[in-house]
Amino acid sequence: MPTGQSTEKGRAERGGPLPPSALLKAGTVSRLRVLAILVAVLLPSFMTALDNTAVNVALPQIQAELALSEADLKWVAAIYPLTLASLLLLGGHLADTVGRRATLSLGVALFTVASVGCSAAPSGMALIACRALQGAGAALILPASLAVLSHDLPPRARNAAFSATTAALASALACGPVVSGVMTQHLGWESVFAMNTPLGCASLLVGFLVPRPGLSPRAASTPSATLSLRVVALACCSLAALAYCLIEGPEQGFGSIPVATSVGIVAASAVGLSYELTSRRNTVLRLLFRQRPFVGGIITQLLWGLSVSGVYFFTSQFLQNGLGLAPTPAGLTFIPVALSLIVTTPFIARMARRWGDGRISAAGLLLVGLGLLMVALGSSGGSLVHIVPGLSAIGFGSALAVPLTTRALESSPDHLSGIAAGLFSAVREASGVVGIGLVGAIVSFVEHSAAAAGADDSDAFLSGYQSGLCLASALVGAGAPIALWALRHRRGTPEGERGASAFTSKPGP
Repeated sequence: MPTGQSTEKGRAERGGPLPPSALLKAGTVSRLRVLAILVAVLLPSFMTALDNTAVNVALPQIQAELALSEADLKWVAAIYPLTLASLLLLGGHLADTVGRRATLSLGVALFTVASVGCSAAPSGMALIACRALQGAGAALILPASLAVLSHDLPPRARNAAFSATTAALASALACGPVVSGVMTQHLGWESVFAMNTPLGCASLLVGFLVPRPGLSPRAASTPSATLSLRVVALACCSLAALAYCLIEGPEQGFGSIPVATSVGIVAASAVGLSYELTSRRNTVLRLLFRQRPFVGGIITQLLWGLSVSGVYFFTSQFLQNGLGLAPTPAGLTFIPVALSLIVTTPFIARMARRWGDGRISAAGLLLVGLGLLMVALGSSGGSLVHIVPGLSAIGFGSALAVPLTTRALESSPDHLSGIAAGLFSAVREASGVVGIGLVGAIVSFVEHSAAAAGADDSDAFLSGYQSGLCLASALVGAGAPIALWALRHRRGTPEGERGASAFTSKPGP
């Protein structure tokens, strides 16, 4: 070892001050490491979000070229979020047992390989299988990436990382339909999946070059704990069976043998989960649910997913069927949501320090509810001009609500960060699937009632769509008092600690 390096090491071991050159070098390495972690997390997060929105525009061409039936096409669209929701808890389990960095790399590799398989799929069944593998890879990526951002970055860089990831996901949400429309029209539907390959390879390369962080004192002194595999298996079974009921029930009938069997599986899994969660030997979830911010974050995430996810699905139908827009212009309509998120995000930390995380989050949820009502009122105007203000309000409100998720994730112990992130992501994805069914049931009921009363098809659908928006608004608004309760300021909590969290890596609460 050179003499200068030995002297600097000796000073560091004795606790003495380092010379300015060593401090500058350490600061440069730290900045490069933070940047590398951001790239390794942002790319796969953007990739999974983009794939979740981009495929819908390519579905007509996929159906024509692969000669898919309506049921097969529905499974092509649904299998990705369903597999993602079913396996997210397993992803959180692996992040805490195998390691969050290793789990992230495994998820990126699986997602990249599955994307190559999708682009080369010769049949509908092969495409569905590869889409399921994509969902499995995304289920590893999401909790591991949240855990890496929460615990592998220094506190001062964490806020900027959450802000950058939120902006990246909002951009993917807005650009997905537009990019898919252009690529499908000029390069074919295969290119929509093939574009994930360079992103995945770049993320893996950067991830392998990032130096491993040392164990924090908190992590080193905390005994390892993880979620029971029985809980993970029961949760996967219940979510998969519930999803099958929602997809096949309306077509096969809820009294058919396969659907009735799925209902039985859901009931049996729910009983098993109740027993496991109340058992004294399973202390992991009991420990998480003792944290008030975590409980409040889970409940508001469920309400937000039930409402907003269903609204996105039916708003796309309204834009194309009601207003007669092509897929690409319909996708451009959602850009105000993403722009509102991006514009608002940099100011959240300052607003939270001034007015408190609870008040900001509650105001955000109320603003989302107000935006849904504005879209419901504006949809009667027959023009995009009347619904854009409501969509913008939804984006602003979703950005204001993100401190709730950040505080909830930071309230979890370090050794349970993967499970906490996986549980949050699972609730978000599962509530989205259920939200489409719940809002869809209201839309269908009101639409059929209006049609029976003599309304034409467009007016009947509009009545159902507006009723669904009103239900969604009520669900989101119910989360505002929960946010105030969950983030109520405790006496004796340092103000700096309260202001440390401002962002989450997901748009929405």
